[in-house]
Amino acid sequence: MELGIYSFADVQRDRKSGALGSTADAMRNLREAIALADAVRLDYFGVGEHHTYEMPASAGAVILASAASITKRIKLGSAVTVLSTDDPVRVYQQFATLDALSNGRAEITAGRGSSTESFPLFGYSLNDYDELYAEKLDLLLKINESNPVTWRGKHRPPLENAWVVPRPERGHLPIWLGTGGNPHSSMRAGYLGLPISYGIIGGQPKRFAPLAELYRRAAREAGVPEANIKISVASPGFIGDDAKAAKDLWSRHWTALMASIGEIRGFAPPSRAQFDHDANRDGALFVGDPEEIAERIVALHKRLGHMRQFFQMDVGHLPQKEFLHAIELVGTKVKPLVDAELRVADSYQEAVDVR
Repeated sequence: MELGIYSFADVQRDRKSGALGSTADAMRNLREAIALADAVRLDYFGVGEHHTYEMPASAGAVILASAASITKRIKLGSAVTVLSTDDPVRVYQQFATLDALSNGRAEITAGRGSSTESFPLFGYSLNDYDELYAEKLDLLLKINESNPVTWRGKHRPPLENAWVVPRPERGHLPIWLGTGGNPHSSMRAGYLGLPISYGIIGGQPKRFAPLAELYRRAAREAGVPEANIKISVASPGFIGDDAKAAKDLWSRHWTALMASIGEIRGFAPPSRAQFDHDANRDGALFVGDPEEIAERIVALHKRLGHMRQFFQMDVGHLPQKEFLHAIELVGTKVKPLVDAELRVADSYQEAVDVR
């Protein structure tokens, strides 16, 4: 089981005045976090594309390329790239460059994005939401398959024997399909032979089990090799030395984030009772001490069979030192517990199979 972190680059607040800090500091803080994740031997760090002052990670490939120079083994990916409002040629060039600079550690997760700020920013209409994504995903996959590229679509000038460079040394980039749980997206990923990444930010994660099965069934019908049928899960969460203290601390920051989003989208922030419900064993918020979180990851793995889970922890202006300590705990405490538990489970299954 791979474990990791994802972030949109949370801007800090001054503890005394409450004023928002700089977006430049947020970039440097994120780079520091990626370096630590590598040092504690986490498997993956994803940077999600957002375009707000409070979450300013608008150029994920640039951040990851900077982090590539100070890390050695951690996989570096987008979580997600809002493909609908970007140019697939430039996306591919940027991540192929990252792949070269990181010695083959780059990944793309292509998604529609949970926010819509990029549509007016880059001159796209929300009326074309679905059509843009489908067309641009098609071009991105075509670029990944072959070079030069000949392609025609509605929302971008055609390509005729166009060379897209640089190219990954392995020949292709790992491209995941990111989704919040749309059944059509699960089927699309399966039929295209893409690994799928589920963003589970509310409700009960176990409700994704039928979607995971739908994805696997579509992939097998399409003749996709079993080794290429992969599921990852992105979850909000926070790990502390003490479960109660972790929930007391992080609940304030999660509620602050939900309040700011709610002002835009028209919903009330969660109460503490709602937070506690979502942060319990069956909820979507993975908040607690290392033992609790490891147990919950293993329990979800038994339902979904996912091979990677990664956490968004720096929300609502969580202090950087708390973020860094949580990353350290994921690497030094949670991951060993998960690995040990899954080894025991695998050994038991092997014994049953032999019988």
